[in-house]
Amino acid sequence: MAEADREKKARARGILSRLDAAYPDAGIELRWSTPLELLVATILSAQCTDERVNQVTASLFKRYRAARDWARVEPGALEREIFSTGFYKAKARAITGMAQVLVERHGGEVPCTVEALTALPGVGRKTANVVLGNAFGIPALAVDTHVSRLSQRLGLARGTDAETIHEELCRVFPRAEWTRATHLLIIHGRRACLARNPACPACPIRTLCPWPGKTVGPAQGRKG
Repeated sequence: MAEADREKKARARGILSRLDAAYPDAGIELRWSTPLELLVATILSAQCTDERVNQVTASLFKRYRAARDWARVEPGALEREIFSTGFYKAKARAITGMAQVLVERHGGEVPCTVEALTALPGVGRKTANVVLGNAFGIPALAVDTHVSRLSQRLGLARGTDAETIHEELCRVFPRAEWTRATHLLIIHGRRACLARNPACPACPIRTLCPWPGKTVGPAQGRKG
């Protein structure tokens, strides 16, 4: 029997409440001090760990401070500096292209609407929402691999593409909780609800999760 929308929303609130208790310090792990730094760091984080990005940006952000600095950087030099984040050629093109548009159309400032952000080279919906939610305090839900996986396992979204999952989750979670929900789902996906061998027996939201593929503990396994 399909879960009614009201029941799903109530379960979603319960999930957030339990995750909030389990991860009270959940938040973005990228290090940044300005919207521009967060935008650059988020572009670099594609297919790369936040830890690695933070190591790279520690020196980058001292050298490049304004959009015009990124817009003028020689592509080869930037590629060498971000090489360890992977896909360095595409990321270098995205960062310099993004910065050039910021200078030309926005006076070097990062815009605060999803439409303007996604019009920048190399900036998709997920990156835009990370910036909106964290740099500007505008409720935004960013769908990465962890959010996608958890939304499917928890039965909160049925879509298979990020855009559909985003729309489904925005209907389930209250708007004011979108950014917090992103942080909580990501940290739970990194620490417990792993792609392989998820720690279901110790999961704080186990009883609210309908996923049939839950792992079991040793004691449960012997009984089964």
